Amino acid sequence: MTENFLYYGDNLDVLKLHFKEETVDLIYLDPPFKSNQKYNVIFAEQDGSRSRAQIKAFEDTWRWDESAVAEYRKIVEAGGNVSKFMQALHGYIGGCDMLAYLSRMAPRLIELRRVLKTTGSIYLHCDPTASHYLKLLMDGIFGAANFKNEIIWHYRKWPSGKYVFQRNHDVILFYSKSDSRKRTFNQLFMDRAPSTLKRFGKAKIVSGYDEMGRRIPSQTEEEDSLGVRQDDVWDIGRVPPIKQLFPTQKPELLLERIILASSKEGDTVLDPFCGCGTTIVKSQMLNRRWIGIDIIHLSISLIRNRINDVFGDKVPYKVIGEPVSMPDAQKLAKEDPYQFQYWALGLVGARPVEQKKGADHGIDGRLYFHDESKMIKTKQVIFSVKSGKPSVAHIRELKGVLEREQAELGVLITMREPTQPMRVEAAEAGWYDSPWGTRHPRIQILTISELLENKEVNLPPSKVNVTFKKAYKIINNSNNNLSLPLEPSEK
Repeated sequence: MTENFLYYGDNLDVLKLHFKEETVDLIYLDPPFKSNQKYNVIFAEQDGSRSRAQIKAFEDTWRWDESAVAEYRKIVEAGGNVSKFMQALHGYIGGCDMLAYLSRMAPRLIELRRVLKTTGSIYLHCDPTASHYLKLLMDGIFGAANFKNEIIWHYRKWPSGKYVFQRNHDVILFYSKSDSRKRTFNQLFMDRAPSTLKRFGKAKIVSGYDEMGRRIPSQTEEEDSLGVRQDDVWDIGRVPPIKQLFPTQKPELLLERIILASSKEGDTVLDPFCGCGTTIVKSQMLNRRWIGIDIIHLSISLIRNRINDVFGDKVPYKVIGEPVSMPDAQKLAKEDPYQFQYWALGLVGARPVEQKKGADHGIDGRLYFHDESKMIKTKQVIFSVKSGKPSVAHIRELKGVLEREQAELGVLITMREPTQPMRVEAAEAGWYDSPWGTRHPRIQILTISELLENKEVNLPPSKVNVTFKKAYKIINNSNNNLSLPLEPSEK
Protein backbone atom coordinates (compact mmCIF):
# COMPACT_ATOMS: atom_id res chain seq x y z
CA MET A 1 0.00 0.00 0.00
CA THR A 2 1.36 3.39 -0.97
CA GLU A 3 -1.37 5.71 0.28
CA ASN A 4 -3.54 6.54 3.26
CA PHE A 5 -7.25 5.76 3.13
CA LEU A 6 -10.50 6.82 4.79
CA TYR A 7 -13.43 4.49 4.15
CA TYR A 8 -17.06 5.36 4.79
CA GLY A 9 -19.15 2.24 5.39
CA ASP A 10 -19.62 -0.87 7.51
CA ASN A 11 -16.12 -2.10 8.36
CA LEU A 12 -17.09 -5.73 7.71
CA ASP A 13 -18.08 -4.92 4.14
CA VAL A 14 -15.04 -2.68 3.62
CA LEU A 15 -12.63 -5.32 4.89
CA LYS A 16 -14.09 -8.01 2.65
CA LEU A 17 -14.26 -5.86 -0.47
CA HIS A 18 -11.09 -3.77 -0.31
CA PHE A 19 -8.44 -5.62 1.70
CA LYS A 20 -6.12 -8.40 0.60
CA GLU A 21 -4.64 -10.84 3.06
CA GLU A 22 -1.75 -9.73 5.28
CA THR A 23 -1.59 -6.06 4.27
CA VAL A 24 -1.71 -4.37 7.69
CA ASP A 25 1.03 -4.17 10.35
CA LEU A 26 -0.95 -2.92 13.34
CA ILE A 27 -4.66 -2.78 14.23
CA TYR A 28 -6.25 -0.73 16.98
CA LEU A 29 -10.01 -0.90 17.45
CA ASP A 30 -12.30 0.79 19.91
CA PRO A 31 -15.80 -0.64 19.24
CA PRO A 32 -18.88 0.64 21.10
CA PHE A 33 -19.11 -0.02 24.82
CA LYS A 34 -22.40 -1.19 26.30
CA SER A 35 -21.67 0.71 29.52
CA ASN A 36 -21.10 3.94 27.59
CA GLN A 37 -24.29 3.70 25.57
CA LYS A 38 -25.42 7.26 26.22
CA TYR A 39 -22.01 8.61 25.21
CA ASN A 40 -22.15 6.80 21.89
CA VAL A 41 -25.07 8.99 20.83
CA ILE A 42 -23.24 11.44 18.63
CA PHE A 43 -26.07 13.71 17.59
CA ALA A 44 -29.78 13.31 18.22
CA GLU A 45 -32.12 14.34 15.45
CA GLN A 46 -34.79 17.04 15.38
CA ASP A 47 -37.46 14.72 16.74
CA GLY A 48 -35.22 13.51 19.56
CA SER A 49 -34.45 10.17 17.92
CA ARG A 50 -31.11 8.89 16.71
CA SER A 51 -30.13 8.77 13.08
CA ARG A 52 -30.43 5.45 11.27
CA ALA A 53 -26.65 5.30 10.97
CA GLN A 54 -26.18 5.63 14.71
CA ILE A 55 -28.79 2.95 15.35
CA LYS A 56 -26.90 0.68 12.98
CA ALA A 57 -23.56 1.61 14.50
CA PHE A 58 -24.53 1.15 18.13
CA GLU A 59 -28.02 0.03 19.11
CA ASP A 60 -28.19 -2.84 16.62
CA THR A 61 -24.75 -3.93 17.79
CA TRP A 62 -26.24 -4.88 21.16
CA ARG A 63 -29.71 -6.07 20.11
CA TRP A 64 -30.61 -9.76 19.90
CA ASP A 65 -32.88 -9.61 16.87
CA GLU A 66 -33.27 -11.42 13.54
CA SER A 67 -30.12 -9.83 12.15
CA ALA A 68 -28.07 -10.91 15.17
CA VAL A 69 -29.52 -14.41 14.99
CA ALA A 70 -28.53 -14.64 11.32
CA GLU A 71 -24.95 -13.58 12.13
CA TYR A 72 -24.81 -16.07 15.01
CA ARG A 73 -25.94 -18.91 12.75
CA LYS A 74 -23.42 -17.99 10.08
CA ILE A 75 -20.57 -18.12 12.61
CA VAL A 76 -21.73 -21.43 14.07
CA GLU A 77 -22.19 -23.07 10.68
CA ALA A 78 -18.63 -22.08 9.66
CA GLY A 79 -17.26 -24.50 12.29
CA GLY A 80 -13.94 -24.24 14.13
CA ASN A 81 -12.99 -22.89 17.55
CA VAL A 82 -15.09 -19.75 17.22
CA SER A 83 -18.15 -21.85 16.42
CA LYS A 84 -17.56 -24.03 19.49
CA PHE A 85 -17.13 -20.96 21.70
CA MET A 86 -20.28 -19.27 20.42
CA GLN A 87 -22.34 -22.44 20.85
CA ALA A 88 -21.06 -22.89 24.41
CA LEU A 89 -21.76 -19.25 25.19
CA HIS A 90 -25.28 -19.51 23.80
CA GLY A 91 -25.86 -22.50 26.05
CA TYR A 92 -24.66 -20.48 29.03
CA ILE A 93 -26.14 -16.98 28.55
CA GLY A 94 -28.78 -17.70 25.89
CA GLY A 95 -29.95 -15.30 23.22
CA CYS A 96 -29.27 -11.89 24.75
CA ASP A 97 -27.70 -8.52 23.99
CA MET A 98 -24.21 -9.72 24.89
CA LEU A 99 -24.46 -12.63 22.47
CA ALA A 100 -25.67 -10.20 19.79
CA TYR A 101 -22.61 -8.02 20.39
CA LEU A 102 -20.22 -10.98 20.17
CA SER A 103 -22.02 -12.32 17.07
CA ARG A 104 -21.29 -9.00 15.35
CA MET A 105 -17.76 -8.68 16.65
CA ALA A 106 -16.71 -12.23 15.71
CA PRO A 107 -16.84 -11.88 11.89
CA ARG A 108 -15.08 -8.52 12.10
CA LEU A 109 -12.28 -9.94 14.24
CA ILE A 110 -11.94 -12.87 11.83
CA GLU A 111 -11.54 -10.42 8.93
CA LEU A 112 -9.07 -8.35 10.92
CA ARG A 113 -6.94 -11.41 11.54
CA ARG A 114 -7.03 -12.16 7.81
CA VAL A 115 -5.70 -8.73 6.82
CA LEU A 116 -3.08 -8.61 9.61
CA LYS A 117 0.48 -9.53 8.65
CA THR A 118 2.17 -12.51 10.31
CA THR A 119 4.46 -10.07 12.11
CA GLY A 120 1.56 -7.81 13.13
CA SER A 121 -0.34 -7.09 16.34
CA ILE A 122 -3.89 -6.12 17.29
CA TYR A 123 -5.07 -4.05 20.27
CA LEU A 124 -8.76 -4.39 21.17
CA HIS A 125 -10.03 -1.60 23.43
CA CYS A 126 -13.00 -2.53 25.63
CA ASP A 127 -14.34 -2.13 29.15
CA PRO A 128 -15.00 -4.67 31.94
CA THR A 129 -18.59 -5.12 30.72
CA ALA A 130 -17.43 -7.32 27.84
CA SER A 131 -13.66 -7.78 28.22
CA HIS A 132 -13.87 -11.32 29.62
CA TYR A 133 -16.13 -12.50 26.79
CA LEU A 134 -14.00 -10.74 24.17
CA LYS A 135 -10.84 -12.33 25.53
CA LEU A 136 -12.28 -15.81 25.05
CA LEU A 137 -13.40 -14.83 21.55
CA MET A 138 -9.93 -13.47 20.75
CA ASP A 139 -8.38 -16.69 22.08
CA GLY A 140 -10.52 -18.63 19.63
CA ILE A 141 -9.62 -16.41 16.66
CA PHE A 142 -5.96 -15.51 17.30
CA GLY A 143 -4.99 -18.42 19.54
CA ALA A 144 -4.51 -18.34 23.30
CA ALA A 145 -0.73 -18.61 22.79
CA ASN A 146 -0.76 -15.28 20.95
CA PHE A 147 -2.27 -13.38 23.87
CA LYS A 148 0.43 -10.95 25.02
CA ASN A 149 -1.06 -8.54 27.56
CA GLU A 150 -4.21 -7.34 29.22
CA ILE A 151 -3.34 -3.65 29.43
CA ILE A 152 -5.16 -1.61 32.05
CA TRP A 153 -5.69 2.01 31.05
CA HIS A 154 -6.22 3.80 34.35
CA TYR A 155 -7.62 7.32 34.51
CA ARG A 156 -9.49 9.63 36.85
CA LYS A 157 -12.96 11.08 36.44
CA TRP A 158 -15.77 12.55 38.49
CA PRO A 159 -16.96 10.12 41.21
CA SER A 160 -20.13 8.16 40.52
CA GLY A 161 -21.93 5.48 42.53
CA LYS A 162 -21.89 5.08 46.29
CA TYR A 163 -22.01 1.31 46.72
CA VAL A 164 -19.12 0.19 44.49
CA PHE A 165 -15.48 1.11 44.02
CA GLN A 166 -15.00 3.91 41.51
CA ARG A 167 -14.77 2.47 37.98
CA ASN A 168 -11.70 4.17 36.55
CA HIS A 169 -10.21 1.89 33.94
CA ASP A 170 -10.63 0.36 30.49
CA VAL A 171 -9.10 -2.86 29.20
CA ILE A 172 -6.96 -3.21 26.07
CA LEU A 173 -6.39 -6.78 24.87
CA PHE A 174 -3.05 -7.11 23.08
CA TYR A 175 -2.64 -10.09 20.72
CA SER A 176 -0.15 -10.95 18.00
CA LYS A 177 -1.04 -12.90 14.88
CA SER A 178 1.81 -15.34 15.43
CA ASP A 179 4.71 -16.00 17.74
CA SER A 180 7.19 -15.21 14.97
CA ARG A 181 10.56 -13.93 16.13
CA LYS A 182 10.18 -11.26 13.46
CA ARG A 183 7.10 -9.86 15.20
CA THR A 184 7.38 -6.12 15.69
CA PHE A 185 7.69 -5.07 19.30
CA ASN A 186 9.73 -2.07 20.40
CA GLN A 187 10.48 -2.05 24.10
CA LEU A 188 9.23 1.10 25.82
CA PHE A 189 10.42 2.43 29.14
CA MET A 190 8.97 4.39 32.03
CA ASP A 191 10.57 6.45 34.79
CA ARG A 192 12.23 4.82 37.77
CA ALA A 193 10.59 4.87 41.17
CA PRO A 194 11.57 7.88 43.33
CA SER A 195 13.42 5.61 45.79
CA THR A 196 15.53 4.12 42.96
CA LEU A 197 16.30 7.55 41.57
CA LYS A 198 17.35 8.74 45.01
CA ARG A 199 19.76 5.82 45.46
CA PHE A 200 21.16 5.30 41.94
CA GLY A 201 20.18 8.37 39.97
CA LYS A 202 19.84 7.70 36.25
CA ALA A 203 22.87 5.42 36.02
CA LYS A 204 22.51 1.90 34.63
CA ILE A 205 22.29 -0.67 37.44
CA VAL A 206 24.17 -3.98 37.26
CA SER A 207 23.29 -6.81 39.63
CA GLY A 208 23.54 -10.60 39.72
CA TYR A 209 24.64 -13.63 41.71
CA ASP A 210 28.03 -15.14 42.59
CA GLU A 211 29.12 -18.76 42.12
CA MET A 212 27.46 -19.73 45.41
CA GLY A 213 24.13 -18.29 44.28
CA ARG A 214 24.42 -15.34 46.64
CA ARG A 215 23.06 -11.97 45.51
CA ILE A 216 25.77 -9.46 44.50
CA PRO A 217 25.06 -5.91 45.69
CA SER A 218 23.81 -3.71 42.87
CA GLN A 219 26.37 -1.42 41.30
CA THR A 220 26.15 1.35 38.74
CA GLU A 221 27.86 1.95 35.42
CA GLU A 222 28.80 5.18 33.73
CA GLU A 223 26.14 4.62 31.08
CA ASP A 224 22.67 6.05 31.79
CA SER A 225 19.75 3.66 32.05
CA LEU A 226 16.81 3.83 29.64
CA GLY A 227 14.49 3.46 32.62
CA VAL A 228 12.20 0.67 33.74
CA ARG A 229 10.53 -1.56 31.15
CA GLN A 230 6.98 -0.40 30.51
CA ASP A 231 4.41 -2.39 32.48
CA ASP A 232 0.79 -3.18 31.60
CA VAL A 233 -0.91 -0.56 33.79
CA TRP A 234 -0.97 2.80 32.03
CA ASP A 235 -1.86 5.94 33.96
CA ILE A 236 -2.93 8.33 31.20
CA GLY A 237 -5.47 11.09 31.70
CA ARG A 238 -8.69 11.12 29.69
CA VAL A 239 -9.50 13.83 27.17
CA PRO A 240 -11.51 16.46 29.09
CA PRO A 241 -15.10 16.70 27.78
CA ILE A 242 -14.61 20.38 26.91
CA LYS A 243 -11.74 19.42 24.56
CA GLN A 244 -13.38 16.40 22.96
CA LEU A 245 -13.96 16.43 19.22
CA PHE A 246 -16.02 13.26 19.51
CA PRO A 247 -17.71 11.31 22.31
CA THR A 248 -15.44 8.66 23.85
CA GLN A 249 -12.36 10.29 22.28
CA LYS A 250 -9.18 8.61 23.46
CA PRO A 251 -6.01 10.54 24.43
CA GLU A 252 -3.23 10.83 21.87
CA LEU A 253 -0.65 9.54 24.37
CA LEU A 254 -2.53 6.24 24.62
CA LEU A 255 -2.41 5.71 20.85
CA GLU A 256 1.15 6.96 20.63
CA ARG A 257 2.30 4.30 23.07
CA ILE A 258 0.58 1.51 21.13
CA ILE A 259 1.87 2.70 17.76
CA LEU A 260 5.46 3.12 18.99
CA ALA A 261 5.45 -0.31 20.63
CA SER A 262 4.05 -2.39 17.77
CA SER A 263 5.00 -0.74 14.50
CA LYS A 264 7.88 0.83 12.63
CA GLU A 265 8.09 3.93 10.46
CA GLY A 266 6.43 3.21 7.12
CA ASP A 267 4.19 0.47 8.55
CA THR A 268 0.42 0.55 7.95
CA VAL A 269 -1.91 1.12 10.91
CA LEU A 270 -5.63 0.28 10.66
CA ASP A 271 -8.46 1.60 12.84
CA PRO A 272 -11.80 0.03 11.77
CA PHE A 273 -13.84 2.17 14.24
CA CYS A 274 -11.91 5.37 13.66
CA GLY A 275 -14.29 7.89 15.33
CA CYS A 276 -12.63 11.30 15.34
CA GLY A 277 -9.32 9.98 14.01
CA THR A 278 -6.89 10.03 16.93
CA THR A 279 -5.24 6.84 15.62
CA ILE A 280 -4.89 8.44 12.21
CA VAL A 281 -3.40 11.69 13.50
CA LYS A 282 -0.84 9.92 15.69
CA SER A 283 0.05 7.47 12.91
CA GLN A 284 0.74 10.39 10.58
CA MET A 285 2.80 12.19 13.23
CA LEU A 286 4.87 9.04 13.75
CA ASN A 287 5.46 8.51 10.02
CA ARG A 288 3.17 5.52 9.62
CA ARG A 289 0.72 4.92 6.82
CA TRP A 290 -2.86 4.64 7.97
CA ILE A 291 -6.36 3.39 7.14
CA GLY A 292 -9.53 4.50 8.91
CA ILE A 293 -13.04 3.07 8.57
CA ASP A 294 -16.29 4.42 10.02
CA ILE A 295 -19.98 4.01 9.31
CA ILE A 296 -20.89 7.60 10.24
CA HIS A 297 -20.29 10.46 7.82
CA LEU A 298 -19.73 12.79 10.75
CA SER A 299 -16.61 10.81 11.67
CA ILE A 300 -15.20 11.06 8.17
CA SER A 301 -15.89 14.82 8.08
CA LEU A 302 -14.28 15.36 11.48
CA ILE A 303 -11.20 13.41 10.46
CA ARG A 304 -10.81 15.35 7.21
CA ASN A 305 -11.04 18.64 9.08
CA ARG A 306 -8.68 17.41 11.78
CA ILE A 307 -6.08 16.32 9.23
CA ASN A 308 -6.32 19.72 7.56
CA ASP A 309 -6.06 21.57 10.88
CA VAL A 310 -2.99 19.61 12.01
CA PHE A 311 -1.13 19.00 8.75
CA GLY A 312 -2.66 21.36 6.18
CA ASP A 313 -2.72 19.92 2.69
CA LYS A 314 0.56 18.03 3.10
CA VAL A 315 -0.99 14.61 3.79
CA PRO A 316 -2.08 12.62 0.72
CA TYR A 317 -5.06 10.32 1.28
CA LYS A 318 -8.14 8.98 -0.48
CA VAL A 319 -11.71 8.97 0.80
CA ILE A 320 -13.65 5.95 -0.45
CA GLY A 321 -17.39 5.39 -0.11
CA GLU A 322 -18.50 9.02 0.08
CA PRO A 323 -20.61 10.61 -2.69
CA VAL A 324 -18.48 12.03 -5.50
CA SER A 325 -21.25 12.85 -7.96
CA MET A 326 -24.82 14.09 -7.97
CA PRO A 327 -26.30 10.59 -8.42
CA ASP A 328 -24.26 9.45 -5.37
CA ALA A 329 -25.52 12.41 -3.33
CA GLN A 330 -29.13 11.82 -4.37
CA LYS A 331 -28.85 8.16 -3.42
CA LEU A 332 -27.49 9.04 0.03
CA ALA A 333 -30.21 11.68 0.57
CA LYS A 334 -32.89 9.12 -0.26
CA GLU A 335 -31.42 6.36 1.91
CA ASP A 336 -30.58 8.49 4.96
CA PRO A 337 -31.31 12.25 4.96
CA TYR A 338 -29.35 12.81 8.16
CA GLN A 339 -26.23 11.11 6.88
CA PHE A 340 -26.63 13.29 3.78
CA GLN A 341 -26.76 16.30 6.09
CA TYR A 342 -23.56 15.27 7.87
CA TRP A 343 -21.83 14.70 4.55
CA ALA A 344 -22.95 18.04 3.09
CA LEU A 345 -21.75 19.92 6.17
CA GLY A 346 -18.44 18.10 5.89
CA LEU A 347 -17.96 19.52 2.40
CA VAL A 348 -17.78 23.03 3.88
CA GLY A 349 -15.97 22.09 7.10
CA ALA A 350 -18.97 22.85 9.35
CA ARG A 351 -19.74 21.02 12.58
CA PRO A 352 -23.24 19.49 12.86
CA VAL A 353 -25.40 20.87 15.64
CA GLU A 354 -26.81 18.59 18.30
CA GLN A 355 -30.55 18.99 17.94
CA LYS A 356 -32.66 19.32 21.06
CA LYS A 357 -36.34 20.01 21.27
CA GLY A 358 -36.98 23.74 21.48
CA ALA A 359 -33.35 24.63 20.78
CA ASP A 360 -31.29 25.41 17.67
CA HIS A 361 -34.41 25.32 15.49
CA GLY A 362 -33.45 25.87 11.87
CA ILE A 363 -29.73 25.26 12.47
CA ASP A 364 -28.07 22.16 11.04
CA GLY A 365 -24.45 23.24 11.43
CA ARG A 366 -22.12 25.99 12.58
CA LEU A 367 -18.74 27.30 11.52
CA TYR A 368 -16.72 29.81 13.54
CA PHE A 369 -14.22 32.35 12.27
CA HIS A 370 -12.09 35.31 13.39
CA ASP A 371 -11.43 38.29 11.16
CA GLU A 372 -10.04 40.93 13.51
CA SER A 373 -6.40 41.72 14.13
CA LYS A 374 -6.58 40.78 17.83
CA MET A 375 -8.43 37.54 16.96
CA ILE A 376 -10.53 37.79 20.13
CA LYS A 377 -14.18 38.00 19.06
CA THR A 378 -15.52 34.75 17.69
CA LYS A 379 -17.98 35.09 14.82
CA GLN A 380 -20.15 32.41 13.29
CA VAL A 381 -21.75 31.07 10.15
CA ILE A 382 -25.10 29.28 10.45
CA PHE A 383 -25.86 26.42 8.03
CA SER A 384 -29.15 24.94 6.91
CA VAL A 385 -29.18 21.81 4.70
CA LYS A 386 -32.13 20.87 2.47
CA SER A 387 -32.22 17.64 0.49
CA GLY A 388 -35.75 18.23 -0.82
CA LYS A 389 -37.30 21.03 -2.86
CA PRO A 390 -36.06 24.43 -1.61
CA SER A 391 -38.28 27.49 -1.36
CA VAL A 392 -38.12 31.17 -0.48
CA ALA A 393 -39.52 30.25 2.95
CA HIS A 394 -36.19 28.53 3.74
CA ILE A 395 -34.32 31.79 3.07
CA ARG A 396 -36.71 33.74 5.31
CA GLU A 397 -36.30 31.14 8.03
CA LEU A 398 -32.50 31.45 7.76
CA LYS A 399 -32.77 35.24 8.02
CA GLY A 400 -34.72 34.87 11.24
CA VAL A 401 -32.13 32.47 12.63
CA LEU A 402 -29.32 34.95 11.87
CA GLU A 403 -31.12 37.66 13.80
CA ARG A 404 -31.91 35.35 16.70
CA GLU A 405 -28.37 33.99 16.94
CA GLN A 406 -26.70 37.31 16.08
CA ALA A 407 -24.63 35.42 13.52
CA GLU A 408 -22.64 37.18 10.82
CA LEU A 409 -23.38 34.85 7.90
CA GLY A 410 -25.93 32.22 6.91
CA VAL A 411 -25.59 29.51 4.27
CA LEU A 412 -28.31 27.38 2.73
CA ILE A 413 -27.00 24.14 1.21
CA THR A 414 -29.49 22.64 -1.19
CA MET A 415 -29.62 19.60 -3.44
CA ARG A 416 -31.67 21.38 -6.09
CA GLU A 417 -31.09 24.68 -7.87
CA PRO A 418 -32.53 27.70 -6.00
CA THR A 419 -35.41 29.62 -7.53
CA GLN A 420 -35.14 33.23 -8.62
CA PRO A 421 -37.32 34.45 -5.70
CA MET A 422 -34.88 32.64 -3.36
CA ARG A 423 -31.92 34.47 -4.89
CA VAL A 424 -33.73 37.81 -4.59
CA GLU A 425 -34.65 37.15 -0.96
CA ALA A 426 -31.04 36.19 -0.17
CA ALA A 427 -29.68 39.31 -1.87
CA GLU A 428 -32.01 41.52 0.19
CA ALA A 429 -30.28 40.29 3.37
CA GLY A 430 -27.39 42.62 2.52
CA TRP A 431 -23.68 42.30 3.19
CA TYR A 432 -21.25 41.59 5.98
CA ASP A 433 -18.34 44.03 5.87
CA SER A 434 -15.12 42.65 7.35
CA PRO A 435 -12.53 44.80 9.13
CA TRP A 436 -10.29 44.32 6.11
CA GLY A 437 -12.65 46.09 3.73
CA THR A 438 -14.02 42.97 2.02
CA ARG A 439 -17.76 42.43 1.55
CA HIS A 440 -19.57 39.10 1.84
CA PRO A 441 -23.25 38.23 1.27
CA ARG A 442 -24.97 37.68 4.62
CA ILE A 443 -27.12 34.94 3.09
CA GLN A 444 -25.40 32.57 0.68
CA ILE A 445 -26.85 29.68 -1.31
CA LEU A 446 -24.65 26.75 -2.28
CA THR A 447 -25.84 23.75 -4.26
CA ILE A 448 -24.41 20.26 -3.87
CA SER A 449 -23.22 20.35 -7.48
CA GLU A 450 -21.25 23.53 -6.71
CA LEU A 451 -19.71 21.98 -3.60
CA LEU A 452 -18.70 18.91 -5.58
CA GLU A 453 -16.90 21.32 -7.92
CA ASN A 454 -15.02 22.70 -4.89
CA LYS A 455 -16.88 25.97 -4.52
CA GLU A 456 -16.46 27.34 -0.98
CA VAL A 457 -18.32 29.53 1.46
CA ASN A 458 -17.50 33.19 0.87
CA LEU A 459 -15.74 33.98 4.16
CA PRO A 460 -13.68 37.02 5.14
CA PRO A 461 -9.91 36.57 5.34
CA SER A 462 -8.99 35.24 8.77
CA LYS A 463 -6.02 37.52 9.32
CA VAL A 464 -4.53 40.42 7.43
CA ASN A 465 -1.61 42.67 8.34
CA VAL A 466 -2.81 45.87 9.99
CA THR A 467 -1.22 47.84 7.14
CA PHE A 468 -3.35 45.96 4.64
CA LYS A 469 -4.09 49.13 2.64
CA LYS A 470 -0.43 49.23 1.71
CA ALA A 471 0.06 45.49 1.35
CA TYR A 472 -3.19 44.47 -0.36
CA LYS A 473 -5.40 45.60 -3.20
CA ILE A 474 -9.10 45.22 -2.50
CA ILE A 475 -10.76 44.09 -5.68
CA ASN A 476 -14.55 43.94 -6.05
CA ASN A 477 -16.30 41.90 -8.67
CA SER A 478 -19.86 40.77 -9.26
CA ASN A 479 -19.54 37.54 -7.30
CA ASN A 480 -17.14 37.96 -4.38
CA ASN A 481 -14.75 40.44 -2.88
CA LEU A 482 -11.26 39.04 -3.27
CA SER A 483 -8.05 40.06 -1.52
CA LEU A 484 -5.02 39.67 -3.79
CA PRO A 485 -1.43 40.10 -2.54
CA LEU A 486 0.70 42.73 -4.26
CA GLU A 487 3.58 41.63 -6.39
CA PRO A 488 6.92 41.62 -4.54
CA SER A 489 8.00 44.70 -6.50
CA GLU A 490 4.95 46.61 -5.22
CA LYS A 491 5.46 45.87 -1.52
